[in-house]
Amino acid sequence: MTDVVLGIDTFGDIPTDDDGRLLSHAAAIRQVLDEGVLADEVGLDVIAVGEHHRADYSVSAPDTVLAGIATRTSRIRLASGVTVLSSDDPVRVFQRFATLDALSNGRADVILGRGSFTESFPLFGYDLADYEVLFEEKLELFSRLLTEAPVTWTGSTRAALHEADVYPKTEHGLRTWVGVGGSPQSVVRTATYGLPLMLAIIGGEPERFAPYIDLYHRAAAQLGTTAGPIGVHSPGFIAETDEQAKELYYPGFKIQRDRIGADRGWPPVHRGQFEGEIAHGSLYVGSPQTVAHKIADTVGLLGVDRFDLIYTSGPQTTSARKHAVELFGTQVAPLVRELLAQRQDTAG
Repeated sequence: MTDVVLGIDTFGDIPTDDDGRLLSHAAAIRQVLDEGVLADEVGLDVIAVGEHHRADYSVSAPDTVLAGIATRTSRIRLASGVTVLSSDDPVRVFQRFATLDALSNGRADVILGRGSFTESFPLFGYDLADYEVLFEEKLELFSRLLTEAPVTWTGSTRAALHEADVYPKTEHGLRTWVGVGGSPQSVVRTATYGLPLMLAIIGGEPERFAPYIDLYHRAAAQLGTTAGPIGVHSPGFIAETDEQAKELYYPGFKIQRDRIGADRGWPPVHRGQFEGEIAHGSLYVGSPQTVAHKIADTVGLLGVDRFDLIYTSGPQTTSARKHAVELFGTQVAPLVRELLAQRQDTAG
């Protein structure tokens, strides 16, 4: 676990400048680009960029943003977080990420998901009544595309393929994960295809996901597939002190949470819930020392191979966001690895 992959994750939330003025969507996309370059410079392993089709997020085409980051970086891995496969075409997703893989010299990861937001379905002409079958069929097709051999496939959600060869080919294969929010059926589906598992743990105690990790391994063994790496992505924020991190993060967190809650029937979040999630749940907010210890606890408890911090939440300032990325790379990541090494030595 000392070689755990540590990265950042964003949906391109619209930030503010230091005077509190919201940036445009275009400026917000350029901000993500700058943060990806900074993450590379400070030694983080991966940046994941998610897909949304809402006014409060700037990124609807993660692969395009990641391609921009690819041209200005040399080592950081470039991941979607996630690509909503259900409302996209598997062939085009493969082609776009194979292209990103070429531009970045093999640094592309695609994380496929069903999508917890559903705006893309009517936008692209899909019926939400087909939510399950869309993902099931498209994941099956995508898994065949990963062989990079001619594909014959028939389903109900897109035109059939017969000995279709898809280009461009990659040099070493396309790293592909499946993002799962906590459904046992989704965990088993991921194991069926032998794909790595990315768990979205965005609330509650991380240990409640331990049974899903056990299920993933048991399902792979029973199905005769190979269990891949397991990752976690969770929200959080880093500043010089615990109190500073909380004060910088909470206003944007509340705005975003209440906006989403209004759509989903949740009551407004209050400060006590926020503090409780930091103390006992899956909110990694605090000083570098506080966040590092909490990440190390989660990695050690669950035995995962990767941890991505969703470092943006609502309209935070651009300077605070960049400083959080810098602190994660220069202080948090080294301390996480040090803590895991110490615990491994003690256990050994």
